[in-house]
Amino acid sequence: MKIFAIVDDSPVIRKVARRILENLGFIVVEADDGQSALHLCSTNMPDAVLLDWDLPDMPGLDVAHSISQMPGAESCKIIYMTSALLIPEMTRAKRAGASSFMMKPFNRKIIADKLTELGLVSGSQEAA
Repeated sequence: MKIFAIVDDSPVIRKVARRILENLGFIVVEADDGQSALHLCSTNMPDAVLLDWDLPDMPGLDVAHSISQMPGAESCKIIYMTSALLIPEMTRAKRAGASSFMMKPFNRKIIADKLTELGLVSGSQEAA
């Protein structure tokens, strides 16, 4: 079973994403700030990270860059969550290690489509 980390300071965002991801068959772990996310990833690298752009203790870019430098990160997909996708931000995020982007607010279909695009779920899982 694949492990998915949700990194967001909003308990509501984490709760909604957790329900969707568990329904898609993932084991879900959570972090509410950058330091917690880095600790979580250093102890057990997840298969994917849903990462907020703006965290209370550090920029999401720094978190993505640090995760991408850790052992085992080469297979970890980092999906940036933001409320505004701007080309300069997307470029910086890609350079920091992001695999893809997702707008807030999101729903099950948006997450499932993104995970299918990244090869983390199959079309049959998405329909379940």
